[in-house]
Amino acid sequence: MANKLKITLIKSPIGAIPKQRATIKALGLKKIRQCHEHQDNSAIRGMIQKVNHMVKVETV
Repeated sequence: MANKLKITLIKSPIGAIPKQRATIKALGLKKIRQCHEHQDNSAIRGMIQKVNHMVKVETV
């Protein structure tokens, strides 16, 4: 079974560039301190890498 990642938004995407805001939205995050779980795969890892200054990632 694949690991899951718990992604938490810790910084507001208001001042971020539009691509980063779209990535946050695609990860399913809307509000600060909101969490969302995703399967651990290369696509999600790439999205996290682009917005790593705005999210906190934990393995579940």
